Order: sequence, then C-alpha cells, then structure tokens
Amino acid sequence: MSSETEFLERIRRDKSFNHPIKVLDIGCGKGGDLRKYRIGRVSHVVCTDIAEVSLSQCKDRYNEMKRFSNNRLFTTEFIAADSTRERLQDKYEDSNIRFDLVSVQFAFHYCFESFSQARCMLQNVADNLREGGYFITTIPDCFEIVKRLKQSESSSFGNDVYSITFDEEMCKDLNSIPLFGSQYNFHLEGVVDCPEFLVYFPLLESMASDFDLKLVYRSRFEEFFKENCDKKEGKSLLSKMTALETYPPVSGKSLTCSDDDYVHAQEFIDSLKSERTNSNEKIQIGTLSASEWEAASLYTVVAFVKKSKK
Repeated sequence: MSSETEFLERIRRDKSFNHPIKVLDIGCGKGGDLRKYRIGRVSHVVCTDIAEVSLSQCKDRYNEMKRFSNNRLFTTEFIAADSTRERLQDKYEDSNIRFDLVSVQFAFHYCFESFSQARCMLQNVADNLREGGYFITTIPDCFEIVKRLKQSESSSFGNDVYSITFDEEMCKDLNSIPLFGSQYNFHLEGVVDCPEFLVYFPLLESMASDFDLKLVYRSRFEEFFKENCDKKEGKSLLSKMTALETYPPVSGKSLTCSDDDYVHAQEFIDSLKSERTNSNEKIQIGTLSASEWEAASLYTVVAFVKKSKK
C-alpha cells in the first residue's frame, strides 16, 4: 500500500502495457521506495537527495536488488542536489526527459523554509513532468499539528514514539503563523532530530497552480490507509515491507510499545474469536501501536496532475 503504487497503476491504465514509465524521486533517502518501483514495473528512475551518504546507500540498495533480480530491473540515475535551491533539469543525463510520476515522500515540507525554496522545488517537480503525469507527496498536516499544539497548551506535544516542539515565541500567537519559515523540531524514536516547516495547504495548492499542477487527490493518512489496506496490492506491499507489527508477537519477540498501546488490537482479535466456533484458535494480526498511529496520522497524502496547455 502506497501512494506511488496507486498512481503507477493509474498511469499504466492510461498508457499501453509496454510503454516505459519514468519516475523522479526527490528526497529518495536510502532508497526505501525502490521496491515499489520494481513492483510498479517502471523503466527508469532518477533518484535525488541532498545527502550524499544517503544517496550512496540508495545506490548500494539498487545494486543489491539488481544482483538478485531475475527480471530486468529499471535503470537509474543518482543526483546529489538540494532540490529547494538547485535546478535539477541541468543535471539529468537527458535534459529533455519526461517523467510520468514525480514523488516527494516526507521531504517536501523542507522547501517551505522560504518562498524562493518552495518555488524552486515546485519548478523541479513541474519542469520535466509530462502533461497528464502525476506529482505525489506526503506532507505533515499543518492543521492537525496546530490543533494538537493548541490542545497541549504548551510549546510541545507527542508521545513515547514522536514529539514536536515549537519555539515558545511563535506559540504566543497561533493565529498569526508565518506562511514560510514556521519551524518546529520533530523527534521520532530512533531517528536524528531535525527542524521541519509547516506547509499551509491552501498556499501550496495556489503555488502549484502557477506550475500547471492541479490538485486531484488529498487524504489524511488514516483515510488513505483504510482505502488501501484491504486491496490486494496494499496487503502484498504491507507484507513485503513488514510495515505492520504482529500482535500478539511471535515467540521470542517483544512488542515495540507497552501493552496499553495494543488494546485496540486485542479488542479486534476478541471480536474475531466471538464469530468463530473454535474460540481457542490462535489469531495474530498486523497492527500499529496507538502511539505509532498517532504519529502516522499527522500526515496527508496529496496528488497533483500536470495540466495540458491546450
């Protein structure tokens, strides 16, 4: 289950089966989405990231996939660049390449540090995206973040999995948050803390329209999850990526969070048992802890289509 998988299927339905599909992955990190591109049967992927170390790991992951791939794997380019400040078009092997899909996952919000950076990022998204092609991104939901901040009655909120902390000065007037440069510190368990920026969605939609990008899809993570987790492709991908935690845990393994975080999972199992004749049958399900779900539900999946100039 992923936004990339869903829109790759849309693209494939719009094109002939053997037509090559090309993808631009901005903020590719260590290559966590490479598996999705293989499943989506794309022909070429341009991977770009600001961190050369991450890009090198992405390249290693690709080479490892290629080594064990029985079928022909997509070709790649790897570009180290800051997509919020540098024009990517000048760095492609073919400056006239046309992408069917541009994906920016959990990285787009960094461009909202300033107006110029946001425009540069959108320019990079739109430059080589073909008409009818899709731009998909997953961003923190600014409305949900501000709502939780107000409910906390402090400059910080979160749980044992994540926390978000704002500057106390900015918290004095949450009705006048700057459109750009609204920085907060995001902490995720097991990940280095990093500064991030609020993305005011109406502004993003307006700026995107300047680059002929039209909004076609917007869904909070929990809505997107419910829409896709029962689909065949979604179940398969969740399984392969071990995206969910097994509850109760398999022998010898412990839960990620405390038992209290899995009450919802136990209640679901109890409901399944009540519907079966053999109530002693062992049932295990895939789930997220309540704390993990709270962190994941901060995000929104968004998709734009490149409009025709006709």
